Amino acid sequence: MNLKLVRPFLRIFYPISILWEMVYRLRRFLYDVGYFKQNNFKVPVISIGNLALGGTGKTPFTLWLGKYLNDKNKRVMVLTRGYKGKLEKKSGIIRSKNILSYNPYEYGDEALVICRHLKDSSVVVGRDRSQNLRYYFEEEKPDIVLLDDGHQHLKVARNLNFVLFDATLPLEQYSAPPTGYLREGLTALKDADAIILGRVDLVSLEHLNKLEKMLKKYCLVDVPLAKIKYVPNSVKNIAYQNVLEVSELSGKNVMAVTGIASPNSFTGLLESLGAVVKAEYFYPDHHFYTSEEIEQLLSVSKKEKLYLLTTEKDIVKIRKVSQSLEILYIDINIVFEEGEREIKDLVDSVVKR
Repeated sequence: MNLKLVRPFLRIFYPISILWEMVYRLRRFLYDVGYFKQNNFKVPVISIGNLALGGTGKTPFTLWLGKYLNDKNKRVMVLTRGYKGKLEKKSGIIRSKNILSYNPYEYGDEALVICRHLKDSSVVVGRDRSQNLRYYFEEEKPDIVLLDDGHQHLKVARNLNFVLFDATLPLEQYSAPPTGYLREGLTALKDADAIILGRVDLVSLEHLNKLEKMLKKYCLVDVPLAKIKYVPNSVKNIAYQNVLEVSELSGKNVMAVTGIASPNSFTGLLESLGAVVKAEYFYPDHHFYTSEEIEQLLSVSKKEKLYLLTTEKDIVKIRKVSQSLEILYIDINIVFEEGEREIKDLVDSVVKR
């Protein structure tokens, strides 16, 4: 989409965008003054959230944070919605000690990905995260709680607010719908304790500087701003076994298959590794695959002699309908370019309470 052509047309919707932002701003104000009640808990709570409507890499950052806390021998509980899972409107719990017995169709893909990587931890799914924390707290006794996608979930009081942005989002889209791509306006950054910019390696320094300057206008003084990139660790098969080094993808003809919010970022990742993307199959975010879909994809990849590559979020669902070792995924880690020490210091200050 050519934004330069679309922007003049969108101007007629600015009043709606302003009204949208005012509604969210009023909601935050009513929580601030106590008109709406926040539920406080004795356990420290860290929110990992965003303002954008699409994906900003919250899951990889949640994994990094959970592993950091695990290394400090902290028992972690993650509260997540379990988007599109059958338990989204109810509640359920996944424990890291028995991860393979859980079904992504019930718990959602993100919950399984998170819990698979953490030790002695639990992931609780369901919309009412405040009620779920209250219900499972005595049973789990976590040392710290991570509130996934929590910046708009104001019902739960938190000790820290981390707000993530995808640096590749065009600056023109930093407004509320329908003129932009934010759930609420940038004034919501007044509650941020730190900002994390993701995919900073995919944009120019000029773009980063403009973005940083724009965001800091809405933050409190001295709020840290960290910069991260997503680094492929290895290529694994559906059995979670390493099969290729990422460097071995260079020159390989591949098929990109994914159902995530930002599918083009996955294709861009593959191309950055030197892979030749010959086919793309993009499904809706959090898509649940059928055996027929996977069989068709495998047939095309075999016929065209393509490596079938997907994401870890997709693989936990594909495993329920196929066990083909021909299905590969990219294992991702995050690497800080700036701000890692500041983020760890903030986390340490909460953990020590």
